[in-house]
Amino acid sequence: PVLLSCGSAQPPGSCPAPCECSEAAKTVKCVNSNLTAVPPDLPLYVRILFITGNRLAKLPAGAFPARRLPDLSALNLSGNRLEAVEAGALASLPALRQLDLSGNPLASLSPQAFGEGGSPLEELALRGALRNRAVLLSLAAVLQSGALRNLSRLELSDNELLLLPAGMFAALPALRQLDLSNNSLVGLRNVSFQGLGQLQSLDLSNNSLGVLRNDTLAQFRSLPALQLIGLGRNAWVCDCAIRDLVAWLKESDQVESKEALTCAYPAKMLGKALLEINGSDLDCSGPVDLPSQLQTSYVFLGIVLALIGAIFLLVLYLNRKGIKKWMHNIRDACRDHMEGYHYRYEINADPRLTNLSSNSDV
Repeated sequence: PVLLSCGSAQPPGSCPAPCECSEAAKTVKCVNSNLTAVPPDLPLYVRILFITGNRLAKLPAGAFPARRLPDLSALNLSGNRLEAVEAGALASLPALRQLDLSGNPLASLSPQAFGEGGSPLEELALRGALRNRAVLLSLAAVLQSGALRNLSRLELSDNELLLLPAGMFAALPALRQLDLSNNSLVGLRNVSFQGLGQLQSLDLSNNSLGVLRNDTLAQFRSLPALQLIGLGRNAWVCDCAIRDLVAWLKESDQVESKEALTCAYPAKMLGKALLEINGSDLDCSGPVDLPSQLQTSYVFLGIVLALIGAIFLLVLYLNRKGIKKWMHNIRDACRDHMEGYHYRYEINADPRLTNLSSNSDV
């Protein structure tokens, strides 16, 4: 009778219907199964979980309870339709070391997604998941809070990033690999790599970097473990500002395939290897730091516009009585004009007045 009454229940350690399970490999795969939520009956033995290519709109709090998944160490949620990761969604996984959220159109990432006490997470992949600027800022807040201070690998490639939030990596002392490739980074002025004493690999390839300045190069020199820097496929501007970068390239062994780095601008330097540049090759007749000059010009323009606005308001204030009288005159003139129109309309609308006004003998 007990067996009959429990016949419909899922026995512990069973495999959810749309998934494939291997107890020997401690692996569960729920791939392209049109799931809209995390299966609630995952086997206790699972250590590697794939839930990819489904239709998960959000991860709510408690989506992965620790009592059901005490040994889960690798979680792949890539290629779903995740838009929101709510507070506490990934907080109760004591063994989690690897998380992949790549290929999801994230629009909301709670700063408490990994809980209040920190996470044991060591590898985080977010390829193509940070196209929304608000999510990037939320991730920066999570990283700066120290909740992921055990991270050793962070992948942020393919996100169309232009600029990174200041101090984004300040609380990642264990970070060894940082992938920022295939973005649109135009500069690293507000990016600090200080405190990343364990950083071994930094990939900045396939971005829009035009130059690396002395403060950034000094940070690279100060990182004792940094062995590999990827700088390929960037739009290097070979003017006077690139002299420091060229000098550093010639003395450094950190840059991967540095012989292949070539100029993209100006036209006469197109395709020239950075390592072959000499001082005589550079045209220093123009402004060296165009972004700084543009910034100065914008500041000056803003000051001028502010002064013009202040003078305009002062003139209005000093002439407030005259302006008020002028406005009253305009109002009275408009009212008289409208009364004339109204009077003419009444005459035209009354046939008796119309006949009277048309009789030349009257």
